[in-house]
Amino acid sequence: MKMLLAALALAFVAGAAQAASFDCDRARSPDEKAICANLALNDKDVRMAVLYDINRKTMGMGARGALEDQQRQWLRDRRGCGAQRACLNRSYDRRLGELERSLERVYRNGPF
Repeated sequence: MKMLLAALALAFVAGAAQAASFDCDRARSPDEKAICANLALNDKDVRMAVLYDINRKTMGMGARGALEDQQRQWLRDRRGCGAQRACLNRSYDRRLGELERSLERVYRNGPF
């Protein structure tokens, strides 16, 4: 478990140096532009991407498909926030909580 947490921390630090999980130079939608323009949202986006990736890599195919469906729906919901930072913050906080709870289940059931 400590090894997985260390990998998560390292991935988060490395990801934070890259900025958002998407190319800010290609940001076109209001939500993407707002994320790129705000460090706190940018950091949440990177953290979400890292947690999502770790979740995907630790799940079986069926669960992985459900996670991907949930992520696509979350991205649609996030887009609905437009450039409203408060809405984007709430959306990220909710998704981060979901992804963290999912990893907690992995920690409890995994062979760590």
